[in-house]
Amino acid sequence: MRVLGIETSCDETGVAIFDSKEGLLAHALHSQVELHASYGGVVPELASRDHVRKVLPLIQQLFHDAGVEASSLDGVAYTAGPGLVGALLVGASVGRSLAWSWGIPAVGVHHMEGHLLAPMLENEPPPFPFVAMLVSGGHTQLVEVARFGHYQLLGESLDDAAGEAFDKTAKLLGLPYPGGPELAKLAEQGDPSRYRFPRPMTNRPGLDFSFSGLKTFALNTLQEAEKQEGGVISQQTRADIARAFEEAVVDTLLIKCRRAVRQTNIKTLVLAGGVSANRRLRQRIDEMMNKEGGAAYYPRPEFCTDNGAMIAYAGCQRLLAGEAEALRFSVQPRWPMDALVIDD
Repeated sequence: MRVLGIETSCDETGVAIFDSKEGLLAHALHSQVELHASYGGVVPELASRDHVRKVLPLIQQLFHDAGVEASSLDGVAYTAGPGLVGALLVGASVGRSLAWSWGIPAVGVHHMEGHLLAPMLENEPPPFPFVAMLVSGGHTQLVEVARFGHYQLLGESLDDAAGEAFDKTAKLLGLPYPGGPELAKLAEQGDPSRYRFPRPMTNRPGLDFSFSGLKTFALNTLQEAEKQEGGVISQQTRADIARAFEEAVVDTLLIKCRRAVRQTNIKTLVLAGGVSANRRLRQRIDEMMNKEGGAAYYPRPEFCTDNGAMIAYAGCQRLLAGEAEALRFSVQPRWPMDALVIDD
């Protein structure tokens, strides 16, 4: 089965063609970083309008790059949620309309299921079952994955997601948007022994997360440093605070992953989502899984952030399982993963 995937959940327009026999044929991505940078964050209306402008030209480019015609497609997959409702509607309306005009089925895909399955696009995909940590700007979740379409939520963030905390703390440090990668870059210059931030919710049982308090701790640390340094914080102090913040987030994620692996007795761990590209996090997770006698799997960096390839792959699996949408489509800005079970 050959499927066109369309991703428009937030600020990146992604398209791809996945073939169940030949694998990923081509993918293309348009990022809106420059569009939103001056605002310090995503402006939903601007995001929606840019998707409208870019999605069809990007699909045309995709067909050219893949060397295929629309007549060779067997289905269309689009992100139906969660995400920004206006942005989701762009991809859903385009995807469903194209499927109708081509006479092929369409299916709406859960954005986080796409991230969860992104490592399946690699040459050495993770075997089922596995534990997945989905860690991005909007979500931090631990999920037990028995097989495709069978997911059990083990824990999630009760407030800010890890990626959101990265971005907001980066803004406190005066770093440009998007702040997460910039903070990680600054942290490389930091002294890990100067500050120590708390590891939230690690001193109690359970697999839920909380990162909003780390932002407050970072703010208080910055304000105290301003007093000590005469109102102007040095670049080294900013780097030291960034390092302490990153270490706190990485430690927290690692502790929760280790608990999940031991609780489920599953020795395969998948990390996906934008924050999974963090080099420090990958290093620590690999070390931890080696000690646990297991292995960690990640998508390639370009598939950690939002992309069409993961939607094409997930949509292909859904279509192969017999799912298809009616002509009347809908999107779900909020969509729990436990609603995704495929009937046996």
